[in-house]
Amino acid sequence: MSKRLYVFALVSGMLLFAGVARAQYPILDRVANKVIQKYQNSTCEQLWQKKGQPPSEREQRAIQFMRQNPDMRTYFINQVAGPIANKMFDCGMIP
Repeated sequence: MSKRLYVFALVSGMLLFAGVARAQYPILDRVANKVIQKYQNSTCEQLWQKKGQPPSEREQRAIQFMRQNPDMRTYFINQVAGPIANKMFDCGMIP
């Protein structure tokens, strides 16, 4: 019985930690989802056109914020890297 209780406590603790980690940066989650949607809803032609353009002022502020907050930058990149890389691969933007 105590082994079951131990396993239950361990799994519950892991799930709780995962929920807290996920909710650590709710605004950053929304921004990451917005970026992912932008890439998923853009055509390859739109992405190629935007590739050579400088970032907007809003994007520059976000980039500067990420440079000053390495933990948040890591969190953000971990959220967006897969979907963005897949879209860029599909569009022939990365080998």
